[in-house]
Amino acid sequence: MLHRPTIYHKIIFLSICNQAILGFSIGKIKTLVIGILFLFASTASFSQNDSINKQNDSINTSLIQVFNKKLSIIEAQRLTDSIKKVALEKQLLSLKTTDNLKKEDLEKQLLALHEKDSLRLTEKKAQIDSMRLTAKGYPVNGFFNDTLFHVYTKLGSFSAKERADAISVRIKNLADQFGFSSNSINIDETETTLDLVNGESIIMSISENDALWNNKSKQELAKKYKGLISAAIIKYKSETSLATLAKEIGLALLVLIIMFVLISYLKKFFNWIAFKIKFQEGKRIHGIKIRNFILFDAKQQVNALLNANTILKWLLIALLVYIALPILFGIFPWTKGFAATLFGYILNPLKKIGIGFWNYLPNLITILVIIFVFRYVLKGIKFLKNEIEKGNLELPGFFPDWANPTYQIIRVIVFAFMVVVIFPYLPGSDSPVFQGVSVFLGFLFTFGSAGSLSNIIAGLILTYMRLFKIGDRVKIGEVVGDVIEKSLLVTRIRTIKNEIISIPNSTVMSSHTINYSSDAPEKGLIIHSTVTIGYDVPWKDMHQALIDAASKTTLVLQEPKPFVLQTSLDDFYVSYEINAYIKEPNKQAVIYSDLHQNIQDVCNERGIEIMSPHYRAARDGSRTTIPENYLDKEYQAPPFNVTLKKE
Repeated sequence: MLHRPTIYHKIIFLSICNQAILGFSIGKIKTLVIGILFLFASTASFSQNDSINKQNDSINTSLIQVFNKKLSIIEAQRLTDSIKKVALEKQLLSLKTTDNLKKEDLEKQLLALHEKDSLRLTEKKAQIDSMRLTAKGYPVNGFFNDTLFHVYTKLGSFSAKERADAISVRIKNLADQFGFSSNSINIDETETTLDLVNGESIIMSISENDALWNNKSKQELAKKYKGLISAAIIKYKSETSLATLAKEIGLALLVLIIMFVLISYLKKFFNWIAFKIKFQEGKRIHGIKIRNFILFDAKQQVNALLNANTILKWLLIALLVYIALPILFGIFPWTKGFAATLFGYILNPLKKIGIGFWNYLPNLITILVIIFVFRYVLKGIKFLKNEIEKGNLELPGFFPDWANPTYQIIRVIVFAFMVVVIFPYLPGSDSPVFQGVSVFLGFLFTFGSAGSLSNIIAGLILTYMRLFKIGDRVKIGEVVGDVIEKSLLVTRIRTIKNEIISIPNSTVMSSHTINYSSDAPEKGLIIHSTVTIGYDVPWKDMHQALIDAASKTTLVLQEPKPFVLQTSLDDFYVSYEINAYIKEPNKQAVIYSDLHQNIQDVCNERGIEIMSPHYRAARDGSRTTIPENYLDKEYQAPPFNVTLKKE
């Protein structure tokens, strides 16, 4: 709920209207809009503060009510003792000089009452001291919303708040008195209070409780309040005189004129910069290019610079207005509080940031030390990794190609441990929001990586199984090619057709893998090809022909020598398998092609027809198919006999 605007809101609104009028002279309406928004924000802020103050006042009222009940009991006892003391003093005065025993008795009773009064004051002071840290007094305000002093206790039928409000009104009425001076207020002593009076009017009464609340005597407190009230009235009359107001209005107009001139020249300056930016298009401004990628061409770069120029211009104008407003508010005594408030909007956050950084500095230094230590731990581990990779350091059962993946695993573990160590020192790490975000990110990582986890584990297993390394010619499932990349997730193969095939590591683990390159450099890789030839060709001739063809093939090793295996004796032909050693498994396709060409050439040169004949022979009278060198020299084919039967 918004309250009625106070005098301070009205002064702000008048200042903003003055700026808006100047703004219209240069065609700007934004100033008035900003002013209205500021006025609304200020009104809402005051309303919110009022609600908070009301809540605090209710709490404070309840505390003081409890305290006043205790003081009422003590005060009632004091009144009873005072009446009794007066009666005893009258009796003492009425006694004759010869009645010494009665006189002694009365004096003892008076002394007891004095001691009781001293104890009462001590108890009352203890009660007040216990309330001092929790109870809040009601302010007696001056003329510019400044607090002169606080009232904590009631007096007679007036509560503490009613007393404070009444004193504030009386002080403000004194400002209308002509010829007021510091001697216009006097101190009158009554039976139980000291009164500050002006002529016949009582400004306020100071009781024993007021003095106890301020840890002073009644006379000291009366002099202090007299000085404060007199100084506030004299200051108000001085600052609200016609001469002072004329001077303040002149200063305000001067500030507005200076602000208007600065804004005008600021706009001209930025317009000149905008003209220079447009003029340099295609000259000094050629766009932004990153290698072959054009991030901005010249036109786009000019537009970006013009937008930045406009934003900077309005930021500086807003900053200038923001600085001018507190200066304007500081000129008039009614609005001096707003100057501190406006500057506080910037200075208070900066102060909090500075204090927060200073308080966080020990934790920051601790984090830097932890990072420094872990950085050099990783450097030491990396040094060992490099030495193992180069072969300078040998560990039994640990292969050099394990060094890099092992280092990557250890580095992840070290980083994770470092984060765990640093986490308690991070700002806000113990807040529920921070912890909730951490749990949420952990949840996303856990369930989001569930599908990839099997591939990661398979990648680690493949690394330490040493099935293959980069550059090896392998066959994984039905894919044949050279290994070009091994990662935690996939293995990439380049086929002989220059195709890149990515195989998930989990698939590699579940498939059979053939590595053609692992033993080729030392023992050689045996390539083989099968040829089927009819039984009419002597096997020795065929063996020699295949061996000669293999020997002529480029990249086939002469030692160990090529050899031939007869893998089967089929119905119509013999299967001959030529085997040869090579040390270049990555060039198998070329070697096989050359081998097949050489087999054709050698067989053709030696009259061996590469074919698999099928025979249909009537054995009666047909020549045998046994090679001639196995037959007798006088062998002759039997005649072909045909028998005819007539019916």
